[in-house]
Amino acid sequence: MIRPLEELLVALSRLPGIGRRSAERIAFFLLTKPEEAARLAEAIGGLHSKIRRCRRCGNFAEGELCPICANPGRDKDTICVVARPWEIEHIERTGEYRGLYHVLGGLISPTDGVGPEDLSVAALVRRVREEGTREVILALEPKLEGDLTAMHLLRLLKPLGVKVSQIAQGVPVGRDLESADEITLGRALKGRIPL
Repeated sequence: MIRPLEELLVALSRLPGIGRRSAERIAFFLLTKPEEAARLAEAIGGLHSKIRRCRRCGNFAEGELCPICANPGRDKDTICVVARPWEIEHIERTGEYRGLYHVLGGLISPTDGVGPEDLSVAALVRRVREEGTREVILALEPKLEGDLTAMHLLRLLKPLGVKVSQIAQGVPVGRDLESADEITLGRALKGRIPL
């Protein structure tokens, strides 16, 4: 195989959910559609120059604030805590939540060497204090790392007098939030339980 094509196949195969066969289909499509290849290259090239992290919540944003934090119609009394920015979109698609978000940047995982200091835990506590938050909803993955993170956050947030709840267990155990459908995730938000 010619080297530029092999390099593209290797690069595509590194993407989540893309195996060698899918990489080949994408590569051959791009070879036959140069205008699509150019559009894709332009979109990828602009990712890091046009998108940054929201200074308030850690979500992806084009400016200082993400569209959710900049929206005056959102419920400012509630913060939903997620591990990663892309989980926000899954919750938003349910149409069940109208509050704000906070992205931790991962989950506590002693086996991977990730502690609370590696996450935006301090920023969350500061937001709850400064913004007068009434409820924090923990929308963390229902697995060991999610439970460890939830327990740590609960220990820090309860003394602040804020209500702390967790989404109901409609999300399959051991699975990522992104693999849950909108109906299941919506019901889990509606049926959240106080901690």
